[in-house]
Amino acid sequence: MNALKYLFGGLVALVLFTAQGCTDPNMVIDQNTEVANHNWAYVNRVKFDVKIDDISVPYNLYFNVRVSGSYKYSNMFALFFQTSPGKKTHTTRYEFKLATKDGEWLGSGSGNLYSYQLPLRTNYKFPARGVYHFEVEQNMRDNPLHEVIDAGLRVEKAQ
Repeated sequence: MNALKYLFGGLVALVLFTAQGCTDPNMVIDQNTEVANHNWAYVNRVKFDVKIDDISVPYNLYFNVRVSGSYKYSNMFALFFQTSPGKKTHTTRYEFKLATKDGEWLGSGSGNLYSYQLPLRTNYKFPARGVYHFEVEQNMRDNPLHEVIDAGLRVEKAQ
């Protein structure tokens, strides 16, 4: 019985160490927010706080988005608001291509869902240490924008 306890304890420790080793050491944040009823309205910005400790290294920033196969556009416009620790806000409008002209989705698909990780900034150096606040607002003509499952942000140290 004692041997079984030690075996079980060792197995649990092995699983925990293995799971810890699977984390991406360059990732600062990779977080998505579910869009209520899959209808993304202008007023429902997704918000993220990102703590930047090392300003000597460059970072890559990505927009994460998942849409259903019923999303009716081949693109998406979004506004990104970045507020620095000094409270200075910078706004950028992006257009993301989600499908080809013949309707083939460019994202990775699973069933009726298509996932995208789209570059916002590469090799970007944050100007100051501290917590940066990001907000993402859909910027299409439709309000709300239908069939958007979730939206998010990934920030990683560039390699």
